Amino acid sequence: MLTEEDKQWIDKTVASRLEEERQWVVERIEKLETTLLTEFHKWASPIDLRQRTHAAARRALDAEVESLSDRLKNLEGR
Repeated sequence: MLTEEDKQWIDKTVASRLEEERQWVVERIEKLETTLLTEFHKWASPIDLRQRTHAAARRALDAEVESLSDRLKNLEGR
C-alpha cells in the first residue's frame, strides 16, 4: 500500500513530466507553424510579384486600347 507521501511524490512527478511533455509539444507546434509560414511566404512572394507585374501590364494595355479607341473614334468622326 502506498503512503500519502508516496502518492504526493507520484502526483508531483507525473505532473512535472506532463508539463515537460506539454511544453515539448508546444515548442514543436510553434516550430512547425514557423516552418510552414516561412515556406508559404517563399512560395507566395514570387507569385505576388508576377501578379503585380501582370496587373501593371494589363493596366498599360487597357490604357493603350483606350487611346487607340479614342483615335479611331476621332478618325471615324471626320
